[in-house]
Amino acid sequence: QYSPEHVSGPGADQDPSEITYLGCDCVSTSCRPDSCSCLQHHGESYDENLSLRDCEGKETDFSRPVFECNVMCKCSEACKNRVVQRGLGYRLQMFKGGPKGWGLHTLEFIPKGRFVCQYAGEVIGLAEARRRLQSQKPGDMNYLIAVKEHIDGGKMIETFVDPALVGNVGRFLNHSCQPNLFMVPVRVNSVVPKLALFAGRDILAGEELMYDYSGRYKNVTEKASVQETTDIDLVERKPCYCGAESCCGFLPFDVSVMNSG
Repeated sequence: QYSPEHVSGPGADQDPSEITYLGCDCVSTSCRPDSCSCLQHHGESYDENLSLRDCEGKETDFSRPVFECNVMCKCSEACKNRVVQRGLGYRLQMFKGGPKGWGLHTLEFIPKGRFVCQYAGEVIGLAEARRRLQSQKPGDMNYLIAVKEHIDGGKMIETFVDPALVGNVGRFLNHSCQPNLFMVPVRVNSVVPKLALFAGRDILAGEELMYDYSGRYKNVTEKASVQETTDIDLVERKPCYCGAESCCGFLPFDVSVMNSG
């Protein structure tokens, strides 16, 4: 079932459609940092071209969260702090071929830093995520993604999204150890983040769109798995067919989800 946005699934702590943030009182067409409460609290995430700021820093293992203006804000829909919520801005096309199966490529040029698409699906709880992973057979496709955000005090927010049954075009994105997209948690109305994919470099028309399932943008580690060998032995790893020179050989897998609780 197609859905451009997250939907609430089994065990979800928060409803992704619930409005949880206050809005700004800006009456101008686009918010300004000297007067907008949203920008003052969370900073400017986009530049004049609606590209994500600080795009050069995405070669680490994390991305800075983004907060956009929301339905409670008085600014117009043309506000430059409203990007991901506008939806797809480029023509994308699914294709099938090779050992990776379905994939997604762009039909037009995408500049570095621009929003491409969301990875939307069912927002589920940890117990349900573990149940779904444990029930999978070796040949089954795994679309489930676990996003971990570290906050003050050493705490961590985990969001589990599975587009296997309900999702959008993002589910057809393949993995690459040297991707051209990176994922950023973007919050608009709800505390549940939209999983937004941005261009990490200029992407030419016809290129396949890919991101690193582990959350990195550039594969800066050696040819080794993120997990310890003892953890890897607990699951049957799926081979990676990205073809990158620094390919790790296997698709990333978060063993902690299987072992939690």
